[in-house]
Amino acid sequence: NARGDDFSAVVQAADALRKAVNGDTVSYVVNRNINYTNVCYFKCQFCAFSKGKLSENLRGRPYDLSLDEIQRRTREAWDRGATEVCMQGGIHPDYTGDTYVEILHAVKAAVPDMHVHAFSPLEVWQGAATLGIPLEEFLIRLKNAGLGTLPGTAAEILDDEIRAIICPDKINTAQWFEVMDTAHRVGFRTTATIMYGHIDGPRNWARHLLRIRAQQQKTGGFTEFVPLPFVHMEAPMYLKGRARRGPTFREAILMHAVARLALHP
Repeated sequence: NARGDDFSAVVQAADALRKAVNGDTVSYVVNRNINYTNVCYFKCQFCAFSKGKLSENLRGRPYDLSLDEIQRRTREAWDRGATEVCMQGGIHPDYTGDTYVEILHAVKAAVPDMHVHAFSPLEVWQGAATLGIPLEEFLIRLKNAGLGTLPGTAAEILDDEIRAIICPDKINTAQWFEVMDTAHRVGFRTTATIMYGHIDGPRNWARHLLRIRAQQQKTGGFTEFVPLPFVHMEAPMYLKGRARRGPTFREAILMHAVARLALHP
């Protein structure tokens, strides 16, 4: 909630910490996103990407990429200098855990050295459930098929007070952490995200950061924290007048600053 001189104090403290820890060194990876399908049977109120029965009027047509097309995009990415593909998609009603394994096999057959950063905790949870096996067994199966790291998406706000409104049919906070805890235990590294600036506020953001921090103290498996500002334009809850137009600039700066302070070291 900081404003004025307090805002300046917070962001300067975070910047001083950044300078002390990392200096001016920036690291990056050349990456290609491959979204294999936008068909999804969940009804998240913030999402303008997924295609279900109620979203035909939103932009784009439903698609479900073939394994051949996934391979083509993987090879194209490698030829252009990418070393990583990031793959996520909607929860297609026909997908099972075997589908995700087949996607991994396809990528690795096309480019064996490509790092695969893929499958949100929701996809992992759904994949294990469709096969009727424990999370740990499914995650090991994904690892053996070539999965490198997991994106910490499907997190939105890790506070069930907000999730009950924006994504009531999705995995809850405890389930998200169960996937991450299990992934870290079997040797995966993952990211962590927050999607903010809709119906949430500083109290929810603080709970989210504290829960991420507690998990990191337990397993140390998060490599980075990724703040994602809510994109409102075609989101169902915005179109219904139930959300604001994403975070303000001040809030976006504070999200990065407070996260740096709260999550260090």
